[in-house]
Amino acid sequence: MMKKIILAISSMAFYTAVNAQQEIRYEVSFPNAIHHEAQISMTIPNVPAGPLKVRMSRSSPGRYATHEFGKNVYNVKAFDANGKVLTLKQPEGDVYEIPTHGPTVKVTYTLFGNWIDGTYAGFDETHAHMNIPATFAFPIGMDKRPRIVKFNYADKPNWKVATQLKPMGKDTYYAPNFQYFMDSPTEIADYKTASWQVKNPDGKVQTIHLVSHSNDDQKTIDNYAEMLKKMVAEHLAVWGEFPNYDYGNYYFLQDVYPDNAGDGMEHRNSTSIVQRTPKIAGYESGLLGTFSHEYFHSWNVERLRPQGLEPFNFEHSNVTDGLWVAEGFTQYYGNLLLTRAGFRSIDNAAQTFNGLVNQVLNTPGAKNFTPIQASRYAVFADAGVAIDQTNKVNIFTSYYTYGAAVALALDLRLRADFKLTLDDYMRALWKAYGKTEIAYSMADLEKILAQLTKNPTFASNFFKNYVYSTNKEDYAKLLLNAGFVLRKSNAGKAYTGLSRLAFENGKATLSQTSVGTPAYDAGLDIGDILLTIDGVEIKDQATLTKVTDDHKPGDVVTVTYNYRGQDKSTKLTFGENPALEIVSIEKTGGNLTPAMQAFRDSWLNSQVK
Repeated sequence: MMKKIILAISSMAFYTAVNAQQEIRYEVSFPNAIHHEAQISMTIPNVPAGPLKVRMSRSSPGRYATHEFGKNVYNVKAFDANGKVLTLKQPEGDVYEIPTHGPTVKVTYTLFGNWIDGTYAGFDETHAHMNIPATFAFPIGMDKRPRIVKFNYADKPNWKVATQLKPMGKDTYYAPNFQYFMDSPTEIADYKTASWQVKNPDGKVQTIHLVSHSNDDQKTIDNYAEMLKKMVAEHLAVWGEFPNYDYGNYYFLQDVYPDNAGDGMEHRNSTSIVQRTPKIAGYESGLLGTFSHEYFHSWNVERLRPQGLEPFNFEHSNVTDGLWVAEGFTQYYGNLLLTRAGFRSIDNAAQTFNGLVNQVLNTPGAKNFTPIQASRYAVFADAGVAIDQTNKVNIFTSYYTYGAAVALALDLRLRADFKLTLDDYMRALWKAYGKTEIAYSMADLEKILAQLTKNPTFASNFFKNYVYSTNKEDYAKLLLNAGFVLRKSNAGKAYTGLSRLAFENGKATLSQTSVGTPAYDAGLDIGDILLTIDGVEIKDQATLTKVTDDHKPGDVVTVTYNYRGQDKSTKLTFGENPALEIVSIEKTGGNLTPAMQAFRDSWLNSQVK
């Protein structure tokens, strides 16, 4: 027995020693944080023979378009184990090559960061806010190696580190591999925190942490954590169990300040939540939406993942067919669960559903392109950077709202036709593909729907009509089951399709017009300067509104405008305003039946047992 113990200890020591020889080590310091700089070194042991390439990422977990993080890196240098300078080439803007080297290479660089959101990095005297792909270079071809990072901030005695990385002591943190490291946002600040424990049905206890870098007192943080506990309970009721958080912890990393860029970015065991209010106090309810959306992601997308997002490629954008589920269903539940938790009223819920239905029924992107096509366009739309104008207004409806509208329809169909719910569907997906962490295809989603409903024909038709095609559900019929009326909010009112005009110095300049609107059909488009409608000079929004209100659908008027210095005219035929609204049937004077009330309650009321 003693021999076995000795052998086990020896094996463990050998594994630890070998592992340590492979660890890529980083050190980060902030000597010039006041000017938004960090100093970073990366030491790579056991470098194979041949040229070594290191690079910055061009993409980030939670983002779908490319982001050129290499633009903020400079003063790049390379050294051998003895400190001798090595030749460094730059074959690409974000790639560096060391042609000849010994077994150990150290790379140092300066990083500029002054954008506080979920994607980039920001440094100042109050904190270091780091999205890992925006911060750390990496050697190509060494993804399986562990990472060790040490943060040096002795001159900031009140700072503390918050991250999902495993703490090793002395401000040093560990990631088992490259993918985990890049998925681990880190906040170093004089933050306040509140934590609570949650228990899974199997008895496993884990801890959820609220970490807030904000101008609030501890009482505010504690009270906000109580709100989050209530929200988290509704999330658990949907899924039936918590994910197994690595190292037993989940972190809400919250940064609150008016000058922030704002964002929410999900990660495996944490989320980066950047908000733009002066503080939390007084804004609690309004800030909850980001928390609810991002926390739902700890199941849906972090573990229940569509094909195309796994493994994540950091050298280019990652495309998938499934963002209408990964982001869209998350968008639907983010708001729904706040209603169930009591943080949103029934009217608030109806207003949210109204936005979804208007988007899916009244935008050319949803009319002409499928949820899958919207998902694939994410590589251009998801905070992608370009200076040329696109036709996005006419070809793209966000997979967030598009997918949420599909989720709304499916939830209502399951409830009305099968006495099931979308919660049941999410739990079935979780058991098959989330808990097992097997990336799903569109066919897999359809298969689980068929199994759940015991009706393959329904599942096939739903996907054929509403996922692979641009058909839309009968939302009015579905919503009426819950006692909600879908109707035109401005029935019989004239409509031009002219929106978001820029009024300056008495000139009305058009923005891009949408396919199918009277303005588009009249040949009006971005950059046109609107002069008159039906002989009335248009110099402000009030005049445009009055001219529109003075007409009815079907009226034909002459529009004069200037394009590139030439005065022109066209004929515009007013349409009927297509805007929709969802209102409770009792507010229309209708009768909320007991069946409607029961349907609504089972949908929108708390599911916590």
